[in-house]
Amino acid sequence: MQFDVRALSSDHVLTLVTIDAIDEVDARRQIEARGLYASDISPARGLRQGKSTKGQLSLVLFSQELLALLNAGLSIVESLEALLEKEANLGTRHILTRLLTGLREGKRFSGVLAEQPNLFTPLYIGIIKAAEGTSDLPRSLTRFIDYQQRINTVRSKVVSAAIYPLILLFVGGGVAFFLIGYVVPRFAEVYRGAGRNLPWMSQLLLDWGQFAATRTTTLLISTALILTALVFLVRYFLKTGGVARLAYRIPGLGERIRIYELARLYLTLGMLLEGGIPIVTAMGTVQGIVSSEMQRHLQQATHSIQSGIPLSNAFEANQLTTSISLRMLRVGERSGELGSMLTQSAAFYDGEISRWIDRFARMFEPILMAIIGIVVGGIVVLLYMPIFDLAGSLS
Repeated sequence: MQFDVRALSSDHVLTLVTIDAIDEVDARRQIEARGLYASDISPARGLRQGKSTKGQLSLVLFSQELLALLNAGLSIVESLEALLEKEANLGTRHILTRLLTGLREGKRFSGVLAEQPNLFTPLYIGIIKAAEGTSDLPRSLTRFIDYQQRINTVRSKVVSAAIYPLILLFVGGGVAFFLIGYVVPRFAEVYRGAGRNLPWMSQLLLDWGQFAATRTTTLLISTALILTALVFLVRYFLKTGGVARLAYRIPGLGERIRIYELARLYLTLGMLLEGGIPIVTAMGTVQGIVSSEMQRHLQQATHSIQSGIPLSNAFEANQLTTSISLRMLRVGERSGELGSMLTQSAAFYDGEISRWIDRFARMFEPILMAIIGIVVGGIVVLLYMPIFDLAGSLS
């Protein structure tokens, strides 16, 4: 990010300097390093005019482009310079500029990445740090790209399976709301002076219609307040992990969520171990990608491993395995290929999760359609039952 700095030199000359810095503290430090005194620091003029330089960096795309340049024989500095030359986005250019500045100052690549924690995750920084120890950055980038693509594949399957049911819920809910909020009150006005006894369910529905017709404003305000409260409640439970705890208690679903989390855990640990990161360090790195409940089990397993217990036994004691993964972990410990076995376990569970998502989608969609049809059809039948009754009496 660029800053305009009004600086006073040692001979009391006021100058305006534009520098690239992470924040105002960094800008002041750079100015003082030049022997100047910063009297005023503000964002550069382009930012004050509304041109945002907030970087939006895709780690996968950045890693793919960097890997291609490194495989072509360029050094890390030359690769970043090439990326900077072709980049048109102002925010991304500032990110690349900061990376280059740090490298030219003699810092390690992982240290430069760590200075921007809002863009580069601890997992990514850990992979790069391990690559610096083995001098094999391209291989580590390849592992990260494969890892992220596998995670995205499972996530896209979940999203794709949820899109159609959500559309059905939205359309069906909209139709039901239209019938109850608009059609039923008008039918209630028609039947009000009929002077006939209606079926009790129809009478209940029409009483609601009359209530909605006379108190429309109150109902709209109440609905808005309830929806707002629900949004805040859901956000609170998401932040505190309450939704995850509730999902774990749902029969059938809880075990699948656990398998999904184990697959992510195994895949991440396998990638880190294959990259040369020690097991205890790797387990500390993956703390942020699992739920709070699994974090607790993972911390207990870490303490057990530090006390000398094998990984498979520690995972088994803390409910971080299944019967299949436990066997694979023990084989990995005996063969010295623990990272590879963790990755293969994750691949096994990814396939199981994908098959379960497909089965669930095929079963859930027709059930949801049937429920929506019953609700909408029931409202329509209850509305027309008085008409059927009147037609029968006339005949």
